Amino acid sequence: MTKTDHKLRPFLPVDIKALQDLFAQSIEELTADSYDEAQRTAWIESAEDAAAFGAQLSDGLTLVVGSGGEAQGFATLKNNTLLQMLYVHPFSAGQGVGSTLVDALERIAAARGSAELTVEASDTALPFFEKRGYVATQRTTRMLGDVWLANTTMKKGLGPLTPAAPKAVS
Repeated sequence: MTKTDHKLRPFLPVDIKALQDLFAQSIEELTADSYDEAQRTAWIESAEDAAAFGAQLSDGLTLVVGSGGEAQGFATLKNNTLLQMLYVHPFSAGQGVGSTLVDALERIAAARGSAELTVEASDTALPFFEKRGYVATQRTTRMLGDVWLANTTMKKGLGPLTPAAPKAVS
């Protein structure tokens, strides 16, 4: 699948269960090299309450990439300044799903006047964001359940959107 095949759409409440499953599979399969089993379990359990997970998804602009009715990834833009919850299904990893989501949310944030985006990047996602021009500003840890989970706060400046130049009339 190429990047142009990715279909973006807004999150709908009917997506909650599918996105909970995608969230869990993404963490379990894609973060094993960066986080131990107890950390991954606590992370996955943080989304077990469907109502709370749905509220978190609804608390910002959440976009979903899907194909054939199946969600391949999702991400949330909160307050036009914070990129949250970027998760890609393991079968879609490395196929441009994450880039499609982040490209769209960066454009939306810039169009809404944001000068910069912040992300709390997992150790797994750190190289992805570095390649996109995000710069690490601090290392953080937070308690999740009864384990500590580390991540890195990263920021990226967003250039102002400029309208296309008018075409010359001849």
